Amino acid sequence: MKSCICGKSKPFAKCCDRFLSGKHNAKTPEQLMRSRFSAYALGGFGKYLISTWLPASSKGLSVSELSEKTVNWQRLKIVSSSQQGNNGVVEFNAWFYKSTSSDEMEIMHEISEFVRIQSRWFYVGGIVK
Repeated sequence: MKSCICGKSKPFAKCCDRFLSGKHNAKTPEQLMRSRFSAYALGGFGKYLISTWLPASSKGLSVSELSEKTVNWQRLKIVSSSQQGNNGVVEFNAWFYKSTSSDEMEIMHEISEFVRIQSRWFYVGGIVK
């Protein structure tokens, strides 16, 4: 069984695909974070990324821009995940290559904020460390 690109041991179809396809909404900030990582890693999911971004925070971003696969994302590790009421925080590390010709892997460390509105989680923004 091949694990989901988000790092969970579940197959993609039973993990992030159910969110990316629009069949289900993420029930936790961590599920949303993982599915957004998968969207970036796979490319072509700009519509999903915009739909899960708090509208007030996504100004100036476009579906076509977010659909482009500009970075070669490799791996995600959740450092911590917490939720208090309708607010959530996910701290993670994501490994990537800046381009297909790059052989030097880099790490992005981010603390992301999420908010739940009418039973749906949205990405608010993050602080890259």
